[in-house]
Amino acid sequence: MIPQNFEEWKICIEKKCQIPLTVAFASQRLTIYSQRELPETQRFIKLYGEPHYLRVMEWFSRIAAGENVLEPSSSNDKK
Repeated sequence: MIPQNFEEWKICIEKKCQIPLTVAFASQRLTIYSQRELPETQRFIKLYGEPHYLRVMEWFSRIAAGENVLEPSSSNDKK
C-alpha cells in the first residue's frame, strides 16, 4: 500500500525500510527528485504516480527543513 499521509510514509521509510529520515538524506532525495529528466525520478513517477511524487517531494521538504512532526502516539504533545 502506498502511504497517503506524512506519518504513514514516515513509518514506512523509518520502520519498514529502516532508513533514517535525516536532513541529509531528505536533501539528497530532493536533489534527485527535483530533476524530472533523471531516470531515477522518471521511474519513481512511473511506479507511484504524479500525486504521490508531489506528496513525497513535500514530505522530503519538511524533513530537509528540519521539521519535527510528531508521531501519532505523541499527538498530545506540542512543538
